[in-house]
Amino acid sequence: MKKHKQWIFAVLTLALATAPFTGLLYKTNGAVYANQNNNASVMMESTLSEKEALPAFGTVPLRVGSSGQDVYELQGRLKHLGYYDGAIDSQFGTKTKNAVTWFQWKFGIEADGIVGAKTKLKLYNATKAWKPTEASTSTAQKTGTSENTGTSNSAELTSGDAMGLSENDLKIMANAVYGESRGEPFEGQVAVAAVILNRVKSPNFPKTPSGVIFQPGAFTAVADGQIYLEPNEQARKAVQQALNGWDPSGGCIYYFNPKTATSKWIWSRPQVKTIGQHIFCM
Repeated sequence: MKKHKQWIFAVLTLALATAPFTGLLYKTNGAVYANQNNNASVMMESTLSEKEALPAFGTVPLRVGSSGQDVYELQGRLKHLGYYDGAIDSQFGTKTKNAVTWFQWKFGIEADGIVGAKTKLKLYNATKAWKPTEASTSTAQKTGTSENTGTSNSAELTSGDAMGLSENDLKIMANAVYGESRGEPFEGQVAVAAVILNRVKSPNFPKTPSGVIFQPGAFTAVADGQIYLEPNEQARKAVQQALNGWDPSGGCIYYFNPKTATSKWIWSRPQVKTIGQHIFCM
């Protein structure tokens, strides 16, 4: 019995002696477990913040009026994605701003046309395969078309060449048709595309589809952001039909939905025909 008590006492003594280390080990294991999650979280946050801080170009925001190597890279990356079709001339003008704005909307960034850290990061991650192959403006002009021939819509929207339209003009037309009239019959969608082309031909409107579409107050889809929804196949076909010469509107340069129109002025325009929910007028 005495030996038994001594053995129990020894075990208790050993247990008490090792308790702090056991607790430490338990706590350490708990910390490791927690830290595995926490460290992963911290690591992710650290990586993200480093990426967010990492510019794809220089650290200075780019905007209209900027110039130099950063703008050269900006234009090159935007052209690589098909958002920019102009010359890579290192000059940040209206065309570059429109391309930036389009890219920002597509990638869920505030579409202010200013290339800050977030836009640079998104653009960098979207164009990791881009290489600065265009050494000069003249080279850029020569190679600009061939770089975009592999894009998904080029085979469908090719007839714009007869009007001298750019690939991006044709793409934004499809976006406009989809944003403005995706619930309309096909004839009505072609008519919307035709109205855009009729405005391009008119001396009273901008000379490009993108200019017409982004003219302030011209299209509801631009105002509410639906211009940046991905167009479907029918919208692209509608643009192609309009480019091929079909004009269901009969030469109109305006249209409106009488159920939603808020402008009294539009009702004063000579009405030509109604297609679906839209009234087309001169």
